[in-house]
Amino acid sequence: MGRIALTLIVLSGVLTPSHAQTPASYLGFDRNLYPGDANLKALHQTFSYSGYWLNIPPGEKTNTWTGHRAAVESAGFGFLVLFNGRLFAQLKSETHAARLGKSDAQAAVSTAQREGFPRSTIIFLDQEQGGRMLPEQNAYIFAWVDGVTAAGFRTGIYCSGMRSVDSEKVITAEDIQQNAGKRNIVYWVTNDACPPSPGCSFAKPPIPAQSGVNFAEVWQFAQSPQRKDVAAHCVNYSRNGSCYAPGVALSEGLYVDLNTATSPDPSHGRTR
Repeated sequence: MGRIALTLIVLSGVLTPSHAQTPASYLGFDRNLYPGDANLKALHQTFSYSGYWLNIPPGEKTNTWTGHRAAVESAGFGFLVLFNGRLFAQLKSETHAARLGKSDAQAAVSTAQREGFPRSTIIFLDQEQGGRMLPEQNAYIFAWVDGVTAAGFRTGIYCSGMRSVDSEKVITAEDIQQNAGKRNIVYWVTNDACPPSPGCSFAKPPIPAQSGVNFAEVWQFAQSPQRKDVAAHCVNYSRNGSCYAPGVALSEGLYVDLNTATSPDPSHGRTR
């Protein structure tokens, strides 16, 4: 890697860079349902990367993404590889939670390998519930992280980047990071309140640090449907509250969640 020369100009005794580089940001989408092979070319006109579920997404009965990794990559996309984690009610105890985390890690790795993702791909654990993580939740999350890491993959977590509405006002991403020890976890945060979110906007995406979590590498800044309790002041959503991908006929009903990332392949899941 070459060295970048930086010229400094002295103004009133203060050293100031002669130019400031804006951090790169890349627009991507995720959705629970596979958009269909026929729509990939049109979607890639707008998006650099796509979410990709390894197991059944929240609220769904099947995983329609299975078997489409090669088509998504051939269309030019990078990846946000996702594994749907457990809800608190399923964890029961710290011991049981750790056992589930370990077995779910094995499932995530096995599916990632079967789908053709290379070793060192970052797999994001979908942590749907926010606020301060309870001991059972931490036991599950960190057992999952340790299991995926031991298998040669890298780990990330999708979680709230907003302050909880309870009396503690906790940001979930910060809470997890503070309890993660030396574990290397990539953070994909969600914050669809405006501001800081630009709403359902496909223009130059903001940088993930503008989410309010300065260590975030991915920021989900718009969700479909629009959350009225959080994103009521956001603009550009359709009348039905969805954020529709440009370049695709509205009859396709192809609504998306919008993300910005520091890489065009945030999971580093491409093979070429």
